[in-house]
Amino acid sequence: MKVLFVASEGDPFIKTGGLADVAYALPKYLKALGIDVRVVIPKYKNIKLSDKYSMSFKKSFTVPVGWRNQYSGVFESEVDGVQYYLIDNEYYFSRDTLYGHYDDGERFAFFDRAVLMMLKELDWKPDVIHCNDWHTGMVPVLYKIQYEKDDFYKNIKILYTIHNILFQGNYEPSILGELFGYSDDIYNDGSVELYGAVSFMKGGINYSDKISTVSNSYAEEIQTAEYGEGLDGLLQSRFKDLSGIVNGIDYDIYDPEKDTVIYKNYSKNNLEDKLINKKKLQEQLGLKVSEKIPMLGIVSRLTSQKGLDLIKHIGKELVNRDIQLVVLGTGDSEYQEYFKYLQEKYPDKVSSNIYFNDVLAHRIYAASDIFLMPSLFEPCGLGQLMALRYGAIPIVRETGGLKDTVKSYNQFTVEGNGFSFTYYNPYDLFHVIKEAIQYYEDKELWKSIMIQAMESDNSWDKSAKTYKELYESMF
Repeated sequence: MKVLFVASEGDPFIKTGGLADVAYALPKYLKALGIDVRVVIPKYKNIKLSDKYSMSFKKSFTVPVGWRNQYSGVFESEVDGVQYYLIDNEYYFSRDTLYGHYDDGERFAFFDRAVLMMLKELDWKPDVIHCNDWHTGMVPVLYKIQYEKDDFYKNIKILYTIHNILFQGNYEPSILGELFGYSDDIYNDGSVELYGAVSFMKGGINYSDKISTVSNSYAEEIQTAEYGEGLDGLLQSRFKDLSGIVNGIDYDIYDPEKDTVIYKNYSKNNLEDKLINKKKLQEQLGLKVSEKIPMLGIVSRLTSQKGLDLIKHIGKELVNRDIQLVVLGTGDSEYQEYFKYLQEKYPDKVSSNIYFNDVLAHRIYAASDIFLMPSLFEPCGLGQLMALRYGAIPIVRETGGLKDTVKSYNQFTVEGNGFSFTYYNPYDLFHVIKEAIQYYEDKELWKSIMIQAMESDNSWDKSAKTYKELYESMF
C-alpha cells in the first residue's frame, strides 16, 4: 500500500505544535508496517537541516492559483527511511512565521493544488492521500471535483484527520473563483459554506472518504454543539465514516532509560534515579533542593485552552502549600506575566521559563512528581503521554484524549495512572491536586502509581496499526 501524508508542518524540518510530531512519527511507524508512506510539507524559510539528512532538488512545474501561474519546486529528503517532499515557493513560504498571514487562504490553496499536481509530475500514485487539518482541506475538494476525472488519479482514497476543529480555515466566498477557478455551486449547495464563509475544513470533511480525529472521546465531543464549532451537524451525518485514533509518542525519543538530555537515566525498576533528575533540576532552576517537596510541572502553550485560567485562579493558594511549580512555555501575555509574577514573589518555589526549550522540557518530565494539564478541551494531547512515560503523574480534566489516556487512581482497586476531574472549575482542580499530594506522602503507594503510569502503552505501534486498518477499510 502507498500513502501520501499531507501536512502543513513536520518534524524534524519545522515544528510549531503537535501536528509536526505526528507528521514525523506516524509515517515512520507506518513504514515499519510495510507501507510505502511519503510525507509532503511546504518548504518554509526556517526549515532545519542536519548532517543526518540532506535535501535535493527534484523538479519544478507551474501551479494555477485562480488567474495566477505560480512556480512550484519539489525538494526531496529522507528521514528514518521515510521520503519527504517539500513544496517550494518563496513568495508564499519564505516568511518568518508559518501561519497568521493575511493571505493564508491563498498560500494553502497553492499548496493543496501543488500537492496533487506533484504526484503526476513525479509519476508516483498513492492508494491513499492522508490530509491533516484545515491547511490541507481543499485537497479532497480539488481531487473530487477535478483530478479524479484524470486516468492517472482514479481510485485514490482520501482520509481527512481533524487535529483541532477550532481552526477551520474560513475565508471570503470570493476565493472559490479567485484562488480555485470554481463557480459558486459548491458554496451555494453547502458543501464548503460555513456561516457565510468558505471553510477549508468543511470541504475536507465533506469530500473525503473517511474522517478521523485524534482520540475516541474527541470524536464524540465534536459531534456536539459545545465542541463542534458549527460542524457538529455535518459530523453527526457522517458518524459512520468518523474514527477516533489516539496519537502516540515516539518511544525512541521519549525514553527515560536512553534519553541523552536528562541528568540520569532511570526506569520503573530504579525509580530512585528519577530523584537525581529532580535534585539536579532544582539546582539548575534555583529552587530549594529537596526530595520530599512535590514538584508540579507544566510544559504547555500558555493559553486559556490549556486550562491556565484555572491555575491562575488557585495559584497563590497552591504555592502557599509545600510544593514547587516549574513552568515552561509561551503564549498569551496575561499568563506569561502571571507566572513571572509568581516566580518573583516565590523565587524558591516557582520557576517560570517563558520560552520553549526541548532539553528543558525533557528534564521537567524526568524531574516532576506531578504534571498539570487541566485543559478546557484537548483533542489528544501529547504532554500527558510524555509525562506518563517519565513517571510524572498527570492531573488532567476529563476531556478528549486526556480522558482516553489518563485513568484516575482508584484507592479501592489500587489502579490508575493519574488523577482527573470532570467540571471545568478551579476548586475541583485544587481538590484533586490536594488529593494527589496526600497520596504522594505514601511513598510505596506513589511508587505503584508511577509504575502504572510508566507501563501505559502510548507508543505509535498500536495507533499505526489502527491507521493501517483504516486505510485498508476504504477499499
